[in-house]
Amino acid sequence: MAKRKSKRKAPTARKAIEPLDVQFNCPFCNHEKSCEVKMDRNRNIGKIVCRICSEDFQTTINYLSEAIDVYSEWIDACETVNS
Repeated sequence: MAKRKSKRKAPTARKAIEPLDVQFNCPFCNHEKSCEVKMDRNRNIGKIVCRICSEDFQTTINYLSEAIDVYSEWIDACETVNS
């Protein structure tokens, strides 16, 4: 008797992990990639500053926070002020 051929699937290719952005669009001057986020993990502070209009925002972070979280909190704070 002959052996049956195995029906193994080809290994799936892993997706390349892309790093998250640290530069964002400014909600005040509308320049693209003008706001840069700096995370001070020792002091648990995230700070975002626009190079063009010098607007800044500072918030507390935790060990799970990323740059996009600081930017999102800044946008949320802008929306609550404008409401």
